[in-house]
Amino acid sequence: MTISGDAQLATLLERDKVRKDVSAIIDLIDGVLAAADGDTRTDWIDLIASSPSDELTSALLALRDERKGLFKEAKDDFDPAERVAALRTYLAAKGVDGFIVPRADEHQGENVPAHAERLAWLTGFTGSAGAAVVLGDKAAVFIDGRYTIQVRQQVNRDLFEYRHLVDEPVVGWLHDNLKTGQKMAYDPWLHTVQQAAHLRSACEGVGAELVAIDTNPIDVLWHAQPAMPLGPVRPHPIEYAGKSTADKRVQIADALSRISCDSAILSAPDSIAWLLNIRGGDVPQTPLALGYAIINGDASVELFIDDRKVAPETVNWLKGEATLRAPGELSAALKAMGNQSVRLDEATASDWLRMQLSAAGSTVRVGRDPIALPKACKNDVELEGSRKAHKRDGEKIIRYFKWLDEAAADGSIDERVAADKLLSLRAEDPLFRDSSFETIPGSGPNGALCHYRNTPESNRTLTPGEIFLIDSGGQYVDGTTDITRTTVIGDPSQEHRDRFTRVLKGHIALARAIFPVGTTGQQLDTLARMPLWEVGLDFDHGTGHGVGSYLGVHEGPQRISKAANKIALKPGMILSNEPGFYKEGEYGIRIENLIAVTEIDGPVGADRKMLGFETLTFSPIERKLIDPELMNADELQWLNDYHAQVYALYADDLDEDHLEWLQKATAPIKKKRA
Repeated sequence: MTISGDAQLATLLERDKVRKDVSAIIDLIDGVLAAADGDTRTDWIDLIASSPSDELTSALLALRDERKGLFKEAKDDFDPAERVAALRTYLAAKGVDGFIVPRADEHQGENVPAHAERLAWLTGFTGSAGAAVVLGDKAAVFIDGRYTIQVRQQVNRDLFEYRHLVDEPVVGWLHDNLKTGQKMAYDPWLHTVQQAAHLRSACEGVGAELVAIDTNPIDVLWHAQPAMPLGPVRPHPIEYAGKSTADKRVQIADALSRISCDSAILSAPDSIAWLLNIRGGDVPQTPLALGYAIINGDASVELFIDDRKVAPETVNWLKGEATLRAPGELSAALKAMGNQSVRLDEATASDWLRMQLSAAGSTVRVGRDPIALPKACKNDVELEGSRKAHKRDGEKIIRYFKWLDEAAADGSIDERVAADKLLSLRAEDPLFRDSSFETIPGSGPNGALCHYRNTPESNRTLTPGEIFLIDSGGQYVDGTTDITRTTVIGDPSQEHRDRFTRVLKGHIALARAIFPVGTTGQQLDTLARMPLWEVGLDFDHGTGHGVGSYLGVHEGPQRISKAANKIALKPGMILSNEPGFYKEGEYGIRIENLIAVTEIDGPVGADRKMLGFETLTFSPIERKLIDPELMNADELQWLNDYHAQVYALYADDLDEDHLEWLQKATAPIKKKRA
């Protein structure tokens, strides 16, 4: 496609000695637009020229805006019936009877680039987890409990049956609906080894066949599909990383030796980011550079990544640390590993990787990513960075809730305005880069959806007498934050106070926990639920997830949950502490701080090493919702001590008005009776 001003741009490129033609520039800009915040950020320009003239900069920004406009024009009207029909025609021509469309990219990331939103393209469903299966005469869409309402709003029931992703999984539906002799197609890039094995078993169980296809049919039919993202890849300096890439490479090579593996394929972009001390911009709200890496037993690393997004400073940063190779070279590299024992990550490695290695004769060992645990245990520099990020983040939260108290009283604020206000406050911080996830601003009944997503259709006004839950976080260069606070507009009911206080009691119990080395999060989960269990209540999500260091806000392998998890909590791990309660159709309550596992002095007479938690998040907990009569002396002491810490932490940073508000918000709470 010819873009106006090509000749002028070519002249400017030549004048600035840029060795790229206009066509290459257009391709790069299309990739930038497909990356996180590509339509507004400007830090990609040095991917083209290190010191561009003002004229060239202006021309590049104008071209970006022009391309953005063309993308909007290219988006065809959404007609799911036509898309499903086109898919069925394509499948029939290829001699297969159905196709599985997961909400996933090649790395099984929680956040996927626009290029990988294939499920949304086909069905209209925009949730973060789900799948669809299309056969010649029927189709189904699979979602979890978070999206039971959303799926009905977005997906045509005449085209797709609604199924629960957990209770009515894809494999069960295939067993019930496939016929003997049929061929079910799947894209091996988009399913893990284990997922593909389950699908294969389900198909074989009814005499059908699971068939891997080379080209995803959605990519053929999606004419306005965004390009692969090209967010700039930058170094993550040692002042924030705390450990050099060289030291990390040796550490992981030693780990491979202990599990008798010659090498490991790194398919999780956050593992690559941690190992090489780099950060990217390919996906929203997590600073990841999509790509693959191979780490060998001699600590050498090959990085398979589009070099167009690797900034010049990053090329220098990686010299001596990793060999840069084009993504298209990955297949040949895998074929050359035929005599090796190779670790694949059970959570993120695609079945395509297994197929390539198996065909080469490699010994494939599927298990935990060798980087997962070292990455989870933050070093001293990362922990200190997290403390600093949380302190600055907490100051924004204080300013936010003072504003909310004043602005929402008359019923003039809606969820969207409330969420945008918090984002604007965080954006004032020079180390802020993005939200760590899409803010959850749940007013009244919307708060009862624990992973509620605000849309124009669902947007509600914050109404006096109703609970307002806001779950949010920030990506700062020195740390990742995640905080949930629940407040009430006006005065709460006694039921509100009872439920909130029980959630608070559970939160405090976990924050105060002391436990021996070797304890898992599953063993601690009960502490946060007991005050609710005592009156026959509970919540249906995990109590805590791992959190990265300027990486994913959801990070494994550690967690605090009812679900089985054999990973013992270790010093340096950061987790959330977020018990909740949800009354469908009325309100939701959640109190979330981030906590870090730390070594502590055990009680007198202890015969083993003990661990506890350091609270990282400091922000007032809504006093109006607390019933002190439900709390014991130790719980009240913890709460009052916590609030005293909050006040002391910010006393020197706030102006008089905000300090007055904070003093009231953190005032000690006492029982009415002795």
